[in-house]
Amino acid sequence: MGGKDPVTPMVTSPEIRFDDGAAYERYMGEWSRLAGEPFLDWLAPGSGLRWLDVGCGSGAFTEMIVERCAPASVQGIDPSEAQLAYARARPALRLARFQQGGAMELPFPGDTFDVAVLPLSISFVPDPARGVAEMARAVLPGGAVAA
Repeated sequence: MGGKDPVTPMVTSPEIRFDDGAAYERYMGEWSRLAGEPFLDWLAPGSGLRWLDVGCGSGAFTEMIVERCAPASVQGIDPSEAQLAYARARPALRLARFQQGGAMELPFPGDTFDVAVLPLSISFVPDPARGVAEMARAVLPGGAVAA
């Protein structure tokens, strides 16, 4: 074999693009739904609650909240305006509200929500403990915070 190691071809995955909501949805949307189902089963929320979806991205999980949980309201927050534009265009999310921002400094007063979730994007939060603490601040006493 001449002492040379065989060269293994590099396998690349599609790049996750946060500046293109449609591309992100094609790449991550189905995975979001697959991971979101057991997450909501585990959380077992009641209906009529006020939700905060942190890192909502293209709105795939937000749509699950609307479909499965009969919320009183849903607020999604994400740093990517392109993701939010895609989420806003989803027909099932016309009653949801979306705002640009990040988990580290949520732009909401304390004691605003019944449930705050960060189901699929905690790995993108620079300081996860601080992000979860911000979520807890925004949730009413006795509410649920899950990541």
